[in-house]
Amino acid sequence: MKILQVGKFYPIKGGVEKVMYDLMTGLAARGVACDMLCAAIEGGTRTVNLEHGARLFCCHTLKKVSATMISPAMVAMLRKICHNYDIIHIHHPDPTACLALWCSGYKGRVVLHWHSDIVRQKRLLKMYLPMQEWLVRRADIIVGTSPVYVAKSPFLRHMQHKTTHLPIGIEAVKPDAAGAERLRQRFGGRRIIFSLGRLVPYKGFRYLVEAARYLPDDCVVVIGGSGPLREDLEQQIHDFGLQDKVLLIGRVPDEDLPAYYTACTLFCLPSVQKTEAFGIVQIEAMSCGKPVVTTTIPESGVAWVNGHGVSGLNVPPENAKALAEAICEVTKDEEVYSRYCEGARKRFRELFTSDRMIDKCLALYAGL
Repeated sequence: MKILQVGKFYPIKGGVEKVMYDLMTGLAARGVACDMLCAAIEGGTRTVNLEHGARLFCCHTLKKVSATMISPAMVAMLRKICHNYDIIHIHHPDPTACLALWCSGYKGRVVLHWHSDIVRQKRLLKMYLPMQEWLVRRADIIVGTSPVYVAKSPFLRHMQHKTTHLPIGIEAVKPDAAGAERLRQRFGGRRIIFSLGRLVPYKGFRYLVEAARYLPDDCVVVIGGSGPLREDLEQQIHDFGLQDKVLLIGRVPDEDLPAYYTACTLFCLPSVQKTEAFGIVQIEAMSCGKPVVTTTIPESGVAWVNGHGVSGLNVPPENAKALAEAICEVTKDEEVYSRYCEGARKRFRELFTSDRMIDKCLALYAGL
């Protein structure tokens, strides 16, 4: 069995391409021939040889438009190599990957991995919709990252007979006790409410900033990430007089993340739109045994990831007081907090490990 993962871009910048890469390397480590085809963020067309015989075909990009890489080289490459593979596993949303499959003449089996609907790029969706409808029909099976998202997507309403879900799985974050101790000292020994993501509207950070007004003084909200809303959030922090209680620390390097997850008391994901389809940061925190407070975004899988009353609490989106109340409830005493910590660890082990993702993916391929 030979598999080709198709979509998005390299080097890895976001969740979709990380899932593609982890599937490729995880399957290859199990002895399954698996390669990956994607557009290059920069540089020319090249092949990257990886462990266990996996290959990454990275194709030159002309330009990026509406979060889509315009890469004729990717279209040509798939047409050239597609017949070498038993299964093409295409990752959506990526109009260039869909175009490449359409032009390839490939007659084999297709797995469509539906990471999210196209929500924000309305003009792109209008142009892409006929090809998206073709892709949904062409796929032998459609895979979502949660049962909620594939069940609720309006684009998959008539395809429920061939949908399933494959939760994202990761390697557990390794605790960094020394780094965590340095952070605790840096933040004055206060309880750290950690959040992480691009500073963009759909992440809902404005509600977490406001929630800090209702938290005890022994809490500090630490938000990692960069983006266009930084100045607006800084102004909001100033207007509320929260300069000592909410800290925007900018982009956190990958090597520093274990220290933040280890140091924090709780992780909060305050997103407000279904653009947030899963929230990998939740399972990173859960792997460290940290409870999560997140939001019940309609049609999103975010609240499914965080088991309400098990690994944390889910509250309505765009509700700062509800966020604060949930944070206080989870951390109100040692017994309750310990129960949520253990629930987070257990939910991660049962659903979201890399091994479980690879096991389920192999079973999915075998059933085609």
